[in-house]
Amino acid sequence: MTVTERPQFLYAFTPGSRPELATDLDAWTAEDEAVATEHFAYLKAAAVEGTVLLAGRSQDGIGPAIVILQAATESEARNFMESDPFVSSGMFGASLHPFRIALAAPDL
Repeated sequence: MTVTERPQFLYAFTPGSRPELATDLDAWTAEDEAVATEHFAYLKAAAVEGTVLLAGRSQDGIGPAIVILQAATESEARNFMESDPFVSSGMFGASLHPFRIALAAPDL
């Protein structure tokens, strides 16, 4: 992973209008799955172009789901976060935080 000197940010997903989505796979509808597909494509495209550095979620249903990105400004990072289909659809909320990667594996 190439980490540049651009400012970095982390956003963590928070429960949206249906908090059960974070822990109950049976609660997901076909519409929710369609939004998840858009969300994944959104993050994948941003990773390919270098904006998203890392994205993932805990597997225990308790820990966080996060996106680490680089952006020129906090406003740009917030716009990216708010445009994430999970957030823009209201399925999940998100909180944005300034972040700085201190160490990364060379082959991440």
